[in-house]
Amino acid sequence: MDEMKYELLTELNSRMQADLLESFLEANGVDVELFQESVGHSIYPVNVDMLGRVQVFVPKEKIQKAKELLEYFET
Repeated sequence: MDEMKYELLTELNSRMQADLLESFLEANGVDVELFQESVGHSIYPVNVDMLGRVQVFVPKEKIQKAKELLEYFET
């Protein structure tokens, strides 16, 4: 069985917030994969039963660095 190479870093409420975090992490050398269940992209965010929530995944070997960067990003 293949082992997962990415680990969940955080979940955010908006795509805009996730895009900003993605840019910040990638600028600091951490690859990012975003996953979002949605009914489509819109300027009006939808957040019903987890729709609109964005999961941010990073490589397992960089999870600690990503956690430190996330803490800095949130302050």
